[in-house]
Amino acid sequence: MMDHNVCNSSTDLVLSLLQSNMATVVMEQIGRLFINVQQLRQIPQLLESAFPTLPCTVKLSDVPKVFQERYILTGYRQTEQSWRYYFLTLFQRHNESINVWTHLLTALIVLVKCQEISQTVDFLRDPHAQPLFIVLLTAFITLSFSALAHLLSAKSELSFFTFYFLDYLGVAVYQYGCGVAHYYYVSRRTGTREYANLERPKFTNKLYQLVPCTLAYCLDGSPVVHRLYSCYQTGCSDPAVPFHLYHTILFMASAYFFSFPHPESLFTGKCDFIGQGHQIFHVLMGVAALMQIAALRMDFTARRPCTSVSMATWLTTPWRSSSSPTAAQR
Repeated sequence: MMDHNVCNSSTDLVLSLLQSNMATVVMEQIGRLFINVQQLRQIPQLLESAFPTLPCTVKLSDVPKVFQERYILTGYRQTEQSWRYYFLTLFQRHNESINVWTHLLTALIVLVKCQEISQTVDFLRDPHAQPLFIVLLTAFITLSFSALAHLLSAKSELSFFTFYFLDYLGVAVYQYGCGVAHYYYVSRRTGTREYANLERPKFTNKLYQLVPCTLAYCLDGSPVVHRLYSCYQTGCSDPAVPFHLYHTILFMASAYFFSFPHPESLFTGKCDFIGQGHQIFHVLMGVAALMQIAALRMDFTARRPCTSVSMATWLTTPWRSSSSPTAAQR
């Protein structure tokens, strides 16, 4: 009986110690959770202290004419500030915020896709893969240059013309990349421009921007149009064709929003932060670029035998006119 009582006492002691330890552990976990919650509440204050308070945005009448956009009345950044200020405006609400982030995020997606494709494709040693790499590289360049232009051009008039010159240089480079990829993968078998002049109407400046880009795209996109038409005529089931079609439709829709200030012209002052036609243009162009990359990636895989043979023939066969006799005929 004595041994039984001692055993029960020992068991009760062990249980009480376990309960005490468990209570201590629970309290410690609750304390840590409370500390973590307190730290989370301090994050906004830490971010606010890490990023200095930026000057407020200004109205249309407070910036030089070159920065003024029709129907956009507020949200302009102050000019002649430090470069650090303009880089930090990446996290500020202003009338260029959406334009910056749409193309910046799309550029990062293109970079991720390039890294993903490079896991299975040798861009350096495989000639068949090099046009795909060119279009990925040029898409990243034009999207990055566009984001930089919208982020940093507000510093001064010189910065405005410099960064938008780079922006349109990126467009020209991308058109070259599209032309190379389209003629290599899609087909079956730029020049200079005049920049904005403050003495000319806005419509004239827009015309100088649109005409060269439209003509270049008509040339670069002609293999896509021929591919779509041929597929329609023959009733093909090529999985890349819908992506080429989406890319073409999105590009045409984006060209409309680039050309006309809609919907801000219908809601003056209501689209200063979001809803501008140029922002819609950015979104459509970003999605169009991703559709194009998806289509070209499918063509890269599906059309390797055809393009490899045609490239080998092109490299090894002397140029002759169609009417000249061949070696066999001689």
